[in-house]
Amino acid sequence: MSTAGSAKQVDVKVRRAPKFGAFIVVGAVIALLATLIVTALFPTDPSVGYPALVAYFSLFTIPAGVALAAVIALIVDRRSSKRAKTFAAEEETVVAPELPEAPQLPAQPE
Repeated sequence: MSTAGSAKQVDVKVRRAPKFGAFIVVGAVIALLATLIVTALFPTDPSVGYPALVAYFSLFTIPAGVALAAVIALIVDRRSSKRAKTFAAEEETVVAPELPEAPQLPAQPE
């Protein structure tokens, strides 16, 4: 069963775009690791403790790491859009055939 359709020639841009989610997750993880390392290098206050100190500094470093990674992803995205290549492609419109209605089942007595 074939369907009727029409095709026309269009120009499309093809480029490699970065995955923003991956950049942001990696930025957050690197910021957390940096926080852990820098916090471990200095002596901690015994009344506060190491976990509380890491949590406090993580409130500042993780958002900073996410923001820096997002900026880097935007720069990479801008560079990839400049390197985009244009290709000719066929755009095809396909019209689906009408489906027959489903047969009605007979009513069952109760």
